[in-house]
Amino acid sequence: MTAAIAQPDPHDIAPPPAPSALTAGRDPVALFLDLDGVLAPIEARPDDVVPDPRRTRLLDRVVEALDGRVAVLSGRSISDVDRILERRIAAVAGVHGLERRTADGQIDSVGAEADVALAAESLTDALSDAIAAGVQLENKGVGVAIHYRNAPDRGPEVRHAATVEARARGLHLQPGHMVVELKGGDTDKGRALATFLTEAPFAGARPVMIGDDRTDEAAFRAAEAAGGFGILVDPRWVSAARYSLPDTAAVAAWLAGFAEGVR
Repeated sequence: MTAAIAQPDPHDIAPPPAPSALTAGRDPVALFLDLDGVLAPIEARPDDVVPDPRRTRLLDRVVEALDGRVAVLSGRSISDVDRILERRIAAVAGVHGLERRTADGQIDSVGAEADVALAAESLTDALSDAIAAGVQLENKGVGVAIHYRNAPDRGPEVRHAATVEARARGLHLQPGHMVVELKGGDTDKGRALATFLTEAPFAGARPVMIGDDRTDEAAFRAAEAAGGFGILVDPRWVSAARYSLPDTAAVAAWLAGFAEGVR
C-alpha cells in the first residue's frame, strides 16, 4: 500500500528577510502592496476602512527611503485607494488592474462601464433578498463587487448570480475572499505589476509583492518571475508567495524597517 503524501502546511512559510538585508543587495527594491488585509485590517464594510495618520506617516517614510518605488495593487478603485491612503502613493493599480495610474500621474482605464452598470442594476434586483440580509454591491465603474462577508450563508447564491450575469454580459469573473467581482476587462494584478516594472521608477528593481488574497497570486507569480518574491499575509492556502507575515500589524512593522533613519 502506497503511503500517503503529506500535504504542505501553508502556515509553515518562513518570514521574509529583513528590509536592511534587501536594501543591502545589488538591485534596488520595489514594493507592491495590496491595501485591505495588508496596509489596513479588513472591515465589515469597504467604507469602514478610513485614513490612519500613523499609516500615512509610515508610507511617506517608506516612499522616501525607496525613492518612490512603492505601488498599491488593489481591488478598490484608484479614488478609493487615494481616500484611504490620503494620496500618498502615486502609482496605483485599481480594480485588479482595470485602472492604473503611473508614478507620473498618467491614468489608463480598461473596462466596459456600460455593461458593468447594467450588471449592477440586474444584480441589485436578483439579489434583493440577499442584500436585505447583509450582502453589499459596490459599483466601481469598470467592475462591480458583491461582498457577502456580513452574510456568509448567502455565498452560494451570490456566486451563482454573479456567474449568470458575467456570462450574459461577457464580463470576467474574479472570485476573492468573501467577495465576487465582475470586471469589464481581462487583466489582473500580475499584469499590472509587470507593466509597472517597465516604467520609472520601478524599471530594474527587484519586486516584492505583499498580499492576503487569492487575487494576489498572479502578482506573487509576476514578482517571482521578475527576480523578486511574494509575501502572503495570514496564510491559509499553499501559495506562490515565498514568505509570510501573520497580520497587518506585522506588515507595518516589517515596512518600518525600510524607513529607519528617515524622519
